[in-house]
Amino acid sequence: MSSVMSSVMSKEGHADLADWNDFVHTGPGTLAGRFMRRFWHPVYRAQDLQPGRAVPVTIMSEDFTLFRGESGGVHALAFRCAHRGTQLSTGWVEGDNLRCFYHGWTYDGSGQCVEQPAEPEPFCQRIRIRGYPVEEYLGLIFAYLGDGDPPPLTRYPELEGEGILENSSYTRMCNFFNQLESNMDEAHVAFVHRASAFTDTGLNRDIPVISGGETEYGVVKYGTRSDGVVRVLHFFMPDALYIAGSEGASGGTISHNLAWRVPIDDQHHRSFGAHFVPLTGEVAERYREQQRERRHGLQGLPSANEVTAAVLRGERHTDDIR
Repeated sequence: MSSVMSSVMSKEGHADLADWNDFVHTGPGTLAGRFMRRFWHPVYRAQDLQPGRAVPVTIMSEDFTLFRGESGGVHALAFRCAHRGTQLSTGWVEGDNLRCFYHGWTYDGSGQCVEQPAEPEPFCQRIRIRGYPVEEYLGLIFAYLGDGDPPPLTRYPELEGEGILENSSYTRMCNFFNQLESNMDEAHVAFVHRASAFTDTGLNRDIPVISGGETEYGVVKYGTRSDGVVRVLHFFMPDALYIAGSEGASGGTISHNLAWRVPIDDQHHRSFGAHFVPLTGEVAERYREQQRERRHGLQGLPSANEVTAAVLRGERHTDDIR
C-alpha cells in the first residue's frame, strides 16, 4: 500500500483528474471517484443537523450543501447558487427551501429555483441546481452523489431491533484506503492496541491466524486466536466495516458495530459509526449512565488527532497515554 500511495501521490497537482486510475484518488472525474459515487455514503450525523440549519460538507474532494427543512426533512444540493456563485450554506432555511445569502434566490429541496426577488421578470423555471437523493438511517444522513437513479440503500437488520443505538464521527488525516487496509489487518491488534479495551476481551494477547474470503457484498475476515476465539469482520463494498458479535459494555451483551470510511479528499477521511446494543429497561439505563460518565470524563482532554500529532513529533509516546 505504501508503495502505491507513494507512486500516485508523486503525481499530485496534475491538471486532469480523469488521468487518475488508482483506488486512492476519489475526486470528480477520477476512476475511483466514479466508482465510489455509485454507492450511498453517510455524510453527517442526523443529530448534528437541526431543523432550519444548512451546512457545507466536502465528500470525495467535492463540496455540497446539506440542510434540514423546518418540517424536518433533509436535502442535499450543489454548493453554490446559480446566480453569482455564493456558498448556499451561508443563506437561510425557510420552510423546506433554502434562500441564498447574496440576492435571495431560493431553491427547493430538489434544486429547483422557486424565487428571484430582485428580478422584474423572474425566470425561475429555467434555473435548477443539482440536488442529490438523501435518506436518514441508523442515526446517519446518507447521500447518493452519483449519476442516474440510486440503488436501494443497504439495510442492516442486526442494528434495527429494540435496544440502544449510538453514533460517532471523527476525522483522520490519511487516505480512506489506509484505514480500510488496517481494518483487514488483524495482526496489528497485538501491537497497536496492546494497552486498550482489547485487553478486556483478550484479543490483543497473541497474533491470530488470519483467513477470509470473498462474499457477495465484499469480504469476510476471521482472526483466530490461540485459544480458538475467532473475531469476525465483514467488509461491505466500498467502504463499510461490520464487526459481528463483539462483547458489549454490560454483562457480556453482544453489540453490533458498523463504520463507514468516507473520503473527504485524498489526504483525509471521515469515519461514521453506528453502534447497537440490544439492552432495554434498567440494564439499558445503567448502560446510558456509564456512557454519560465516560463522556464527562473525556471533557477537556485533547483530541485523538492532537495526541497523535504530539506522538509523531516525538513529544509523547503511546506508552505515556492510557
